Amino acid sequence: MRDWVVVGLDNGGTSNNATVLDARGRFLVDRLVENASLVQDGPEVALEALAGAFVSVLALTDTPRSAVRAVGLDTPGPASADGVISSRGATNFSGPAWRGFDVRSALEHRLQLPVVYNNDGNAAALYAHHRFFGSRAPEASSVSVIVGTGLGGGVIVGGQVVKGSAGMAGELGHVHVPMHGLLEDDQPMPQCNCGFQGDGESIASLKGIENNLLPYWLGRFPDHELHAMSSLGQAARQVRSYAERGDPMALSILRQQAMAIGLLFTIAANFTDPDGYFLGGGVVETTAELRRWFLDAVRAHTTLREEQHRQASLALVSDLDMAGARGSAIAALASLGDIPSIPDIR
Repeated sequence: MRDWVVVGLDNGGTSNNATVLDARGRFLVDRLVENASLVQDGPEVALEALAGAFVSVLALTDTPRSAVRAVGLDTPGPASADGVISSRGATNFSGPAWRGFDVRSALEHRLQLPVVYNNDGNAAALYAHHRFFGSRAPEASSVSVIVGTGLGGGVIVGGQVVKGSAGMAGELGHVHVPMHGLLEDDQPMPQCNCGFQGDGESIASLKGIENNLLPYWLGRFPDHELHAMSSLGQAARQVRSYAERGDPMALSILRQQAMAIGLLFTIAANFTDPDGYFLGGGVVETTAELRRWFLDAVRAHTTLREEQHRQASLALVSDLDMAGARGSAIAALASLGDIPSIPDIR
């Protein structure tokens, strides 16, 4: 009889990703296992898609349903610590039926299994923490920044996600960063979709490039090829590929993003003093040369005291495309009270 397992489900705007983790800390899936999330079709359809992802990953790993003890679920936010989508809705949950919808409880009822919820940034941060620290994870602390369409993140203390009273702790994307020395003298104050000015997401995100950085830098480079793109959104998605070719304008944009992330890590150093700083997302899913350049730029703008330098590590999030599902599975494993400690994750 195979050991019991937990399942991790990572719900996104277009796809669900699923994984299976056994009691020995071994993932039974070594690649993406995806199906369409169908979140734009409303909660009822989306729940069936999540149930389908659950069934598919069990079939793929030849795992009987009776072996599953718990399920971990993550979704994009904003949502409460218990998995209730914001009453104002969210980018990925735009239909009115999603507003205030308790996605965790609904999935628990659908699967008839305990479901543990995290937002997607926290789930990825939890995986990065356990993957890096291994047996040290229960004693270690870390801060993660995940750069995507927005800027996600997570704070882990003692191997546990810090959620906060409303489930909104670890939102590093909406922490204000100092703009002096980051912006050019004539560069406008960046605006975030959340309504803030000068927060991390207004710089270090795809939306930050589209709404704030690219319009400014295109003005500095009037003959740049990206002027020919049909929209700023389309042009923003090309910045990384231009940076990979050494394009000066694209590198100027990424340099400002790296500075903003370094400043966020500097702020984190002064209120959590973590053992590890982890960076993931599209900005590091690139060539080895550009990834090294970007990480060096982040390090150069992360100001740590000498004592912190000796203790802390700054590293990339590994297996990022699977990190959400894997972090959700780790959270499900940790929720089982009869487990003395989470084993080293493999």
